[in-house]
Amino acid sequence: MKVHKPYVIHEEGDHSFIWLGLDESDREKGVLTNQYLIRDGDRGALLDAGGYFVFERVLNSVQEFVKPENVDLLLYSHQDPDVVGALNLWVDMLPNVKIYVSELWERFLPHLGYDLGESINDLPDQGARIPFGKSYIEAVPAHFLHSPGNFHYYDPVSKVYFSGDMGAAIFPKDKWYLIVENFEEHAKLMEGFHRRYIPCKRAIEKWLTRIQDMDIQIIAPQHGSVFTGENVRKFLDWLMKLDRVGLELL
Repeated sequence: MKVHKPYVIHEEGDHSFIWLGLDESDREKGVLTNQYLIRDGDRGALLDAGGYFVFERVLNSVQEFVKPENVDLLLYSHQDPDVVGALNLWVDMLPNVKIYVSELWERFLPHLGYDLGESINDLPDQGARIPFGKSYIEAVPAHFLHSPGNFHYYDPVSKVYFSGDMGAAIFPKDKWYLIVENFEEHAKLMEGFHRRYIPCKRAIEKWLTRIQDMDIQIIAPQHGSVFTGENVRKFLDWLMKLDRVGLELL
């Protein structure tokens, strides 16, 4: 078992975008997942906090940067169990948190066994700017990538874009790295996921058009590795050129 400690992807003053570590034994419990924390001063926003098996590790990592009572936002991209599976545990540990998820999925979350009450906030299809710290986090519509109600999250201070399942890579058993260095080799690990889990090319094209004018310096997906520098553009160009996904394979 190899445990990777949290890593600060970007830091500017008292504002940070942080990857919350990895326990490689997680590969015995499913596909490896990434969780991220945005810190602004003593406040925190948690992105796709993950399922039951990773809860303890993620909580311990969060507490290295902010107190649980200072985590203001719990932001979900979609409804998959590797995204929301530990929600009832998080609600117990984060007493002041506001939860954001697509309005399509809000009514399903109580099936996880918790009455969320006024903590839950529906995101409309067109997205929203969510106040956070001295700035905001933008919920960017990314519907059908791969969920029908799907959002990405952009931090305009660090210029890091959390892309949910876009950019997902499936590693072979003894291979893993946090930052993409060789894009061409990494693309081989992404192709199978994007062809099967993304329903159609039109959804990709609409999303790429939506984000084309955003100042994105880093892309951080929920699975796989982080894109920095020229690999940000290489990844977006790769998606544009990707043919025959989802329904087009039938």
